[in-house]
Amino acid sequence: MNAATTAEAPAAAVQIEVPRGLKGVVVTETGLSDVRGTEGFYHYRQYSAIDLAQQCTLEEVWHLMLLGELPDAAQLAAFRARTVPLRRLPEALRPLLPALATATAGGGALGGLSAALSVAAADRGIRPLYDTTPEQRIEDALFATSLVPTLLTALHRLQHGEQPVEPREDLGYAANYLYMLTGQEPAPAEARAVEQYLISTVDHGFNASTFTSRVIASTGADLVACLLGGLGALSGPLHGGAPSRALDTLDAIGTPDRIDDWIRTRVLAGERIMGFGHPVYRTEDPRSRMLRGIAEGFGGDLVELAVTVEQRVEAILAELKPGRELHTNVEFYAGVVMHLCGLPREMFTPTFAAARAIGWSANILEQAADPKIIRPAARYTGIPAPQPVPAR
Repeated sequence: MNAATTAEAPAAAVQIEVPRGLKGVVVTETGLSDVRGTEGFYHYRQYSAIDLAQQCTLEEVWHLMLLGELPDAAQLAAFRARTVPLRRLPEALRPLLPALATATAGGGALGGLSAALSVAAADRGIRPLYDTTPEQRIEDALFATSLVPTLLTALHRLQHGEQPVEPREDLGYAANYLYMLTGQEPAPAEARAVEQYLISTVDHGFNASTFTSRVIASTGADLVACLLGGLGALSGPLHGGAPSRALDTLDAIGTPDRIDDWIRTRVLAGERIMGFGHPVYRTEDPRSRMLRGIAEGFGGDLVELAVTVEQRVEAILAELKPGRELHTNVEFYAGVVMHLCGLPREMFTPTFAAARAIGWSANILEQAADPKIIRPAARYTGIPAPQPVPAR
């Protein structure tokens, strides 16, 4: 029985055994992206994502994902004119933001983003996907994805006793993000490095946060509600929370002479080494390869340590666990690059979220065109039913 047939069959009539975590299960069709794990390759629409990161701006890739094509010069200028005004904080949100920042300080900027984005969506009057046209959905997606960097940086600054920095219309997405975060116009090399990181993490197949966003979209909920679901999934340390933990690993090792003992102890204990391994790739993660090159362009002791740690982890695994493929993933060098560009560690995952919000939005728009709600089944393994209710 093919996937199309089983998808339409009543849950009571057909149940399909699938791997834990839905690993390898194809749940729908998409024209947005794909990850070819055995090849170490992934793409956005018809273009290599790494080629896009190396040759394009974030705005061009944003246009590609939401509007379906790489823009020419005129289209890009029109897109910037359309999105730059959306960077500004809505007036209704301004007086509320300090209180939101304080109330959500325990969850950092990412925790505050969910609350602030909800308020912004309510103020804008964003309606359920089910009740809106494709054109309005795109407008809502552009509004939300334009505003996310402004909210993240404003919340971070407020939570650290500083005033938000107004966005600049003359700066590109990545440079403006760094400017709003630090209050200083970034060096071109830093802005470009962060831009390449953002582009490389816009989308990556049906990862946990993207799938979560699509499940919510299948209910017809509003676009921001779908984004909030993605944010919740991304906050987990096994998903978006890994870059800072990978940098923590380098901190714990400290110096090259400590690498082997530190790694051997954890490998033999069966512990996870953050920044290594990926559920899809069986070769080197192409994002890690690109970010390693960016990091090496900056140079310095941290980069040298990171490269040495990568080499020793692979060598020690080959010795202790022969046949096991384990390479650095995007989080390992992402943490290094973001640190070198002046981002505080608590902003690593929020920065990831700023990029991934674009990919989530594209997936939400695609899912909204499918009227079928996502509703899998579960196998009950509890106490057999029905049992008599105990007398009380």
